[in-house]
Amino acid sequence: MRPAILAACLAAAAALAPAALAQPRPPAEAPESGVEAPPPYEADMQRLARVLGVLTFIDGLCEEADAQQWRERMADLLDAEGASPQRRERLAGAYNRGYRSYALTYRRCTDAARAARALHVAEGQRLTRTLATRFGQ
Repeated sequence: MRPAILAACLAAAAALAPAALAQPRPPAEAPESGVEAPPPYEADMQRLARVLGVLTFIDGLCEEADAQQWRERMADLLDAEGASPQRRERLAGAYNRGYRSYALTYRRCTDAARAARALHVAEGQRLTRTLATRFGQ
């Protein structure tokens, strides 16, 4: 069952997230302070980046054969969404927080780590669907 979930998450992330991320944004008023206004889907993107960080750590810890895929997905996300240095920093920071938070908790691959992984795969699927549905075409 686990490979099916992983495959579904990968397919959703690969197929749906870029479409959601590549959509033109309506023109926004320039913020007075010169700081880039976050897009309306910022919270979901931050959470997705954090989930990718968690999955990168857990899959590495549990020596999954395709553990590198999550780091690659994050690089794709940064390429698609990280137009400004500030935006890249926010997304990379969320990814790193996800990675570090689980690195502090898990020292070896356990049943609890695998359960956490399954929950994060499901959350990543949900976030990807939400982003594609709300902000994709």
